[in-house]
Amino acid sequence: MDEYSFAVKLTCEFIGTAILVILGNGTVANVHLRGSKGYHAGWSLIAMGYGLGVMIPVMMFAGVSGAQINPAMTIGLAALGHQAWSVVPGYVAAQMLGAMAGQVAIVTTHKPYYDRTEDPEDILATFSTINAAHSRWNGLANEFLGTMILTSAALSILNSPGFDHEPGAASIGVGFLVWGLVAGLGGPTGPALNPARDLGPRLVHALLPLKNKGGSEWDYAWVPVVAPLAGGLVGVAGYTWLLG
Repeated sequence: MDEYSFAVKLTCEFIGTAILVILGNGTVANVHLRGSKGYHAGWSLIAMGYGLGVMIPVMMFAGVSGAQINPAMTIGLAALGHQAWSVVPGYVAAQMLGAMAGQVAIVTTHKPYYDRTEDPEDILATFSTINAAHSRWNGLANEFLGTMILTSAALSILNSPGFDHEPGAASIGVGFLVWGLVAGLGGPTGPALNPARDLGPRLVHALLPLKNKGGSEWDYAWVPVVAPLAGGLVGVAGYTWLLG
């Protein structure tokens, strides 16, 4: 990865996070927005969308920027000594901007279906997470557990000796990991598992004048930021202790 400039790495983090949001939140829009061909297609489709939304950027950019596409991973890696803290501000900024750009792309392409959708929660769900029980503690528990598993398992897969000669297969494994996490832990919160994936689109939701959009639920917005950051630290620490 040292052969690439920092500007190229930042661009890859921007594009990769945008792809994550376009494929992930785009699938949610397909399922939740009235009039879409995927309307009410179900949670299985959403889980697949996020799994592919992570797998594709990892396959594209793992050898360039690391395809971290998640501040929880970026900060966790720096905190446990796997990368320099100097890369963190640029990576996190690129991830946030990429998530926002991806969400703007979804709103632009799905605007007729946003206009037909009357339920504010359906609209917000296409941007950011909502706890089904309206419980911050339940949200914290789910986001912490999911991100802990995501970071520790993704690092273990990507650095497994079994994939030394098949890095593409490792990328597919990470995609299936996210697919399984969204399927298994998606009921309570969404889930975010990624501060940029939630906060960036939530900012877009707050700024855009969408019909019937309702509030952005800022009283809950800290949960999918704090819990993934904490879960990421624990997950990377666990990987470092066992294998790193």
